[in-house]
Amino acid sequence: MAVPRQLSAMLRPQSAGVPPAAVPKPASKYPPPPKFADLDISFVDVAKQAGLNAKTIFGGEHKNKYLLETTGCGVAFYDFDSDGWLDIFVVNGWRLEGFPAGSEPHCHLFKNNRDGTFTDVTAKAGLAHTGWGQGVCIGDYDNDGYEDLFITYFGKNALYHNNGNGTFSDVTDKAGVGGNGKRWSTGCAFIDYDRDGHLDLFVANYIDLDLKTAPVPESGPCLYKGVMVACGPPGLNGSKNILYHNNGNGTFTDVSEPSGILQANGTYGLGVLTADFDNDGWPDIYVADDSSPSLLYQNKKNGKFEDIGILAGCAFSPDGKPQAGMGVSAGDYDLDGNLDIVKTNFAGDTHSLYHNVGSSNFEDTTYSAGLGLNTRFLGWGCGWFDMDNDGWPDILICNGHVYPEVEQLTTEEGYAQRKLVYRNLRNGKFEDVSLVAGPGITTPAPARGCAFGDFDNDGDVDMVVNTVNSFPQLLRCDSPGKSHWIKVRTIGVKSNRSGIGARLRCVTQPQDESGPHQQIDEVRSGGGYLSQSDLRVHFGLGKAEKVDVLEIRWPSGHVDTLKNVLADQVIYVEEGKGIVRTMKFGKK
Repeated sequence: MAVPRQLSAMLRPQSAGVPPAAVPKPASKYPPPPKFADLDISFVDVAKQAGLNAKTIFGGEHKNKYLLETTGCGVAFYDFDSDGWLDIFVVNGWRLEGFPAGSEPHCHLFKNNRDGTFTDVTAKAGLAHTGWGQGVCIGDYDNDGYEDLFITYFGKNALYHNNGNGTFSDVTDKAGVGGNGKRWSTGCAFIDYDRDGHLDLFVANYIDLDLKTAPVPESGPCLYKGVMVACGPPGLNGSKNILYHNNGNGTFTDVSEPSGILQANGTYGLGVLTADFDNDGWPDIYVADDSSPSLLYQNKKNGKFEDIGILAGCAFSPDGKPQAGMGVSAGDYDLDGNLDIVKTNFAGDTHSLYHNVGSSNFEDTTYSAGLGLNTRFLGWGCGWFDMDNDGWPDILICNGHVYPEVEQLTTEEGYAQRKLVYRNLRNGKFEDVSLVAGPGITTPAPARGCAFGDFDNDGDVDMVVNTVNSFPQLLRCDSPGKSHWIKVRTIGVKSNRSGIGARLRCVTQPQDESGPHQQIDEVRSGGGYLSQSDLRVHFGLGKAEKVDVLEIRWPSGHVDTLKNVLADQVIYVEEGKGIVRTMKFGKK
């Protein structure tokens, strides 16, 4: 079981490296939020009218033979043409029996038409990739100003170079990141782990699976509550994660062994999350593992990592047991300057909330914070997002059972499941508002990956959700828009061009609070469940009409400090120069 927090604190003293900041008030000292019913916020699935008309194919629809058919795919909010409007990339899958020539399912890139609709430009872009797709992440690996695209597969992974003209080139072999073609890769993230200005690449792997020798349901038999289902992951060989170092010339080198990535306590990796959890200015890596301890790779600042997940208290359940971790996301829910973790787990368990108390220590606050109420849902995609722009991060969790065969059971929530929305009460606790958050939340769906971003640029955060053997969902946040907000797009110079790994601190002086309101977040690649959210960092500002202080700590170590920045706009901040471009949007 996890080492007690007091002992862990003595073993790992507080790290330094964060720019000086005002000491935040305890979460319990803030005024309570208004009643959720009074906010008139609703999430509506507008995917059909928006033109997201490509069905995601993944395994058998009513029965699965192998575990491979259950995991589903990720999705990305991805401004591939840099026009300031979020496009959507949907990863697609496969089926065991294959497909006739010309009818194979493939990934889809949907261009934002800036009017609430999208156009499928996959063929024109050169992205009609086929196979057992899994995850997606983006980052400008060659610093040419255009975000590139990495897709994980059961089989060979794919890296696409963004040519900057609406097309992509497959550079997988040249870059050396395709793998051996036999691995089952899942979550991924671009990360500049050595802060040399070039984005490296981390890839989680699930199971070393050979369909020729893999067990079938009848071989066990493999049962779930008396129903025969696909076997695993226990009993199957867990795979190892990969870290690729960017050589700065368009190629990568596998440094998994010398970096310490292979020396970890867990396996069966799924969701990947990068964040500076110990506030030392260096990015760490968290991996949600299925049926084994989750991993927290602490960056040792010398090209090496050490798995401290068990010591840090974020590897197990509260009673010290491994969980079936799927998705994972970071956010500072109590505004104490430390990034906390939410993780989704299997049905019959709760989803996990790990409160970061500093010094590389976490407390499991799942029950005390109010997330222990729901145990019947099986979670996948998840994330922190400020749905009411009050300056406090809320939580969304996408659910759906792993086995289609559970439709035979009356004891389960079903294969398609509704989502969960937890509203931040500003006192360290959350309120489950799922049933009053709109049809996009309450309507059951076989959800998997989920990405967050403001696709219609109206100032609130929307979600796109990938599903299994169904159509994607586009959950538009409909709200009166009475609260203010700001979005920040980072442009690195000495740091990587995407600004991935930059730590942002947003300080405002709301009218209804006695002290400064301080939020933090980071620019990150990947995250959630095999998905990619908007690279623009969004802060809700409540009643504040400007940001008093916006501080950006770049991966290079440079710090830009902006003052008195007007709300309700997107600002582009270049390292060392400050604001170089603005875009104003708002409610239509």
